[in-house]
Amino acid sequence: MDDPDCLFCKILAGTIPSTIVAESELAYAFRDVNPAMPSHVLVIPRRHITDAGTIDAAADSTDLAGVFALARQVVTEEGLDERGYRLVFNVGRDSGNTVPHLHLHVLGGRTMGWPPG
Repeated sequence: MDDPDCLFCKILAGTIPSTIVAESELAYAFRDVNPAMPSHVLVIPRRHITDAGTIDAAADSTDLAGVFALARQVVTEEGLDERGYRLVFNVGRDSGNTVPHLHLHVLGGRTMGWPPG
């Protein structure tokens, strides 16, 4: 566990339960406990990265590639690739980000408006 106080690190360690959707060596995907869409899956790197605002291109590129590869798998498994989907990173308090561990929201399953909300 990279950060013993991090909720998502605890999920990765198995000390907090989650509903797994998919996993790889670099990333883990699970259902959001408060879904905003019919399909709402969070994809997180197994290595703790605080958020998209702290990404270091050189140090984090492999982990990010793993997150996006697993997100693509989730999109296919959830049947979202034909109808469309949204990928979202939230950064900071004003965005609604409450867990300081990088996570990509995969959202879909119904028509979405713009702006999101």
